[in-house]
Amino acid sequence: MGIGIIIASHGKFAEGIHQSGSMIFGDQEKVQVVTFMPSEGPDDLYAHFNKAIAQFDVDDEILVLADLWSGSPFNQASRIARENPDRKIAIITGLNLPMLIQAYTERMMDANATVEQVAANIIKEAKGGIKALPEELNPAEETTAAPVEAAAPQGAIPEGTVIGDGKLKINLARLDTRLLHGQVVTNWVPYSKADRIIVASDDVAKDELRKELIKQAAPNGIKVNVVPIQKLIDASKDPRFGNTHALVLFETVQDVLRAVEGGVPIKELNVGSMAHSTGKTMVNNVLSMDKDDVACFEKLRDLGVEFDVRKVPNDSKKDLFELIKKANVQ
Repeated sequence: MGIGIIIASHGKFAEGIHQSGSMIFGDQEKVQVVTFMPSEGPDDLYAHFNKAIAQFDVDDEILVLADLWSGSPFNQASRIARENPDRKIAIITGLNLPMLIQAYTERMMDANATVEQVAANIIKEAKGGIKALPEELNPAEETTAAPVEAAAPQGAIPEGTVIGDGKLKINLARLDTRLLHGQVVTNWVPYSKADRIIVASDDVAKDELRKELIKQAAPNGIKVNVVPIQKLIDASKDPRFGNTHALVLFETVQDVLRAVEGGVPIKELNVGSMAHSTGKTMVNNVLSMDKDDVACFEKLRDLGVEFDVRKVPNDSKKDLFELIKKANVQ
């Protein structure tokens, strides 16, 4: 048993959302698109829904993401839900890309979740995808006054304090020229179960604009730090980070090597993207490298680091050195 997702809309909006979701999250199983075109009537739409449902397993629960409450796609989905009382069907309206991404994330994180649980989490999280710049356009959030004791400033944790087991947990280390972007936020953050994102780069740590843009891209509830490589090395040895579970993002393989040689405990590196530039060779559609990059990967391998070549978690893993060999990097 699983959850089949139907994306439904007036016109081809659902097709576009589906394509955008695939660009960010990768191709997904058990996803069907239902469109209601101007030349069609309610019975045509009803038939489209039944055809989509027939593509799922008979014991699959069904999640319908529709565009408008009381619109034709919603009405026909409701009709089918009433006609099939023994089959779990949940319908959410207000279709947008954050909603679809959250649906994919919920399925990935808990294969045993029910459609009701998934729907509840989507409604809660997808609203957070509506944000504005400049920030003053966002409505003020209502907050409940905190107790006086909790409102008191806590101050910095004294050096030498041991929290937890005193060891920084690196749930995922990723090499990605783009650092924090859509695929990382919607795929790798939930996959890693990290509670903090650390962007480790000397160049970015000195660039206030890039730092600000990265922090704006952070998912709700996840703290982001942009630090130079040496500060990451220091943090990895600081017992105050014992309860921290981090997703660490690197811009270059040279930075990864410096970190590992400095003692950062990275056992596996997710190789996501390396931008093309003059003098570099494409080894696949997102990885471009030269001899210096290859030499760094070889040193990392000799230091015991393994490599996971994937853009998104749903991709199959590729052999890094097999790709390098086939590309004949010069």
